[in-house]
Amino acid sequence: MKSIAVLLADDHVMVRQGLRVLLEAQPDIAIVGEAETGRQAVQLARTLQPDVIVMDILMPDLNGVEATRQIVKEMPHARVLVLSSYSEDEYVDQLTEAGASGFVRKQSPAIDLIHAVRETSKGNPFFSPAVSKRMSERCTESLLNGSLARRRSDHLTPREAEVLQLIAEGRANKQIAFDLSISIKTVEKHRQQVMDKLNIHDTAGLTRYAIRNGVIETCPSIRL
Repeated sequence: MKSIAVLLADDHVMVRQGLRVLLEAQPDIAIVGEAETGRQAVQLARTLQPDVIVMDILMPDLNGVEATRQIVKEMPHARVLVLSSYSEDEYVDQLTEAGASGFVRKQSPAIDLIHAVRETSKGNPFFSPAVSKRMSERCTESLLNGSLARRRSDHLTPREAEVLQLIAEGRANKQIAFDLSISIKTVEKHRQQVMDKLNIHDTAGLTRYAIRNGVIETCPSIRL
């Protein structure tokens, strides 16, 4: 029987080690790689062509939402399974919109993750019971109210979202240009477009926005 090839993407080493032990104990699952940033996850997904990518949300360099969007766009056959302690509606909305096949809370029993890997590898969606219940409730509310579920309000393009994260992580324009393989002039253009769309015109404001909207994790040195 062919094993399910899984790529782990999480910036915490201990989490990845624990997931590897758990999943490799299953006879039909094989871990083919590990990524500690979203950008590395995209690169390894491209190289290794795994069946399932187990993806955290908040990672440096490129968060799980944007990494998922890039992977699904470039590799439609790949299945991204989100594993996170954050299960707020906004995260679920962004990730399903980005193309994630499933969402498992880190607080869930281990068997849920194993089952999720198997189901998503077959092309079947899988959501933790608590997440699935909330999605169903919200769908019902939308139908009753005659309205569609709310989409992201910032309307940033994937590239603008990448630039926003790197700005919020403290990268200079030159470093962003190097990381994204674009010119400094293009970085400056994206930065200005982000500021205009969000109506925020300083780096500190962009950083606060990124923290409040789950683009990056809260930095203790920043006052909100």
